[in-house]
Amino acid sequence: MSYVDLYSTGTHRRNLAHFASITTLAAIDGAINTKEKELLDRFANKLDITESEYQEVMKSDNKYPINPPASSEERLERLFDLFRIIFVDNVIDEEERALITKYAIGLGYRSESANLIIKRSIDIFTGKIDFEDYLYLLKH
Repeated sequence: MSYVDLYSTGTHRRNLAHFASITTLAAIDGAINTKEKELLDRFANKLDITESEYQEVMKSDNKYPINPPASSEERLERLFDLFRIIFVDNVIDEEERALITKYAIGLGYRSESANLIIKRSIDIFTGKIDFEDYLYLLKH
C-alpha cells in the first residue's frame, strides 16, 4: 500500500498524490536543488501537506509515479486542480510553469499539446482570454 492510500479524505488524498508526483518530477534529474526545494515548500503549503507527510514524501527511497488517468477529461481535471493550486497567489512563475509542463507530459500529453494546454490554461487563469474563447466558455 502506498503512503497516499493511507488517507481517506478525497481532497487531501488528491493533494498528497499531486505533491508526491510533483516531488518525483523535481527529483527526476537527481538531487533536489535549492530552487526546487523552495517551490516544493510553496506547493506543500498550498496543498496543506503536513510536516510528517512532507518528510515521508521527501525520503530518497520514495518515488511516486504519476498514474495518468485513461480519459482526457480526467487528465485535464488533474491539470485544473494543479492550476487552481498554483494560482492561489494569482501568479505563476517560471519554475511552476516548468514543473506543470513536466506534469502534463507525465500525464501523457505530447510536448506540443502540453505546451498548448498550459498556455491556454494560463490565459484562462490570468483572465487573458480572447472574446471568442470567452463566448465559447459562456455557452458551454
